[in-house]
Amino acid sequence: MSKYNGEQVLVIPRTAFEAVGAFNGLRRNLQDYLTAFFKPGVARYMDRATAEEDPHFKQMVAYAIFRHKEKFLAYARTPKGGEARLHNKLSMGVGGHINPVDGLTDSICTYLAGMEREIREEISFSGTATQQLYAIINDDTNEVGSVHLGIVHLFDLDNEQIAPNEGALAELRFYTLDELRGALYERLETWSAICVDALAADCK
Repeated sequence: MSKYNGEQVLVIPRTAFEAVGAFNGLRRNLQDYLTAFFKPGVARYMDRATAEEDPHFKQMVAYAIFRHKEKFLAYARTPKGGEARLHNKLSMGVGGHINPVDGLTDSICTYLAGMEREIREEISFSGTATQQLYAIINDDTNEVGSVHLGIVHLFDLDNEQIAPNEGALAELRFYTLDELRGALYERLETWSAICVDALAADCK
């Protein structure tokens, strides 16, 4: 039995990504990509164990960032998390894969339902939040990134009352961009480092 226990995840062919415009890093015109990915017949569910080894497909991953005023949530990924290659890295992204329980493959509503489910599974927060679709991330320079594609959501919170719902998240706290761009930067997982750089550029 695979360590993923037969999990099915939403993927899109790499060719669909390339048709819109392949890149390494972050792009803000993510609506162009989402429109292309959710055309009928493009996205589909695949066995995760297979998808993790096949760079011909990209697993779609919801990556939610939480901001309160000028500070951003980050946490350490512990060995209890599912991706061993990211253990002990510092991450800004809360979320994960989209599964069949979330709905049909060719609906943006399926993706959004999966994003909301993943957030509820990982953290709890009080108060209110506003959300924006922020960017799309791709990083083919490492084996994790080569089979994943991140959809970044930016949530603005009215307080910092957030608690983890599972043991895979440790050291949960809010940091300024200066802190994340300083001594902590080398500890950030690749996607988080890309987001930090983009958010810092927004402030200029």
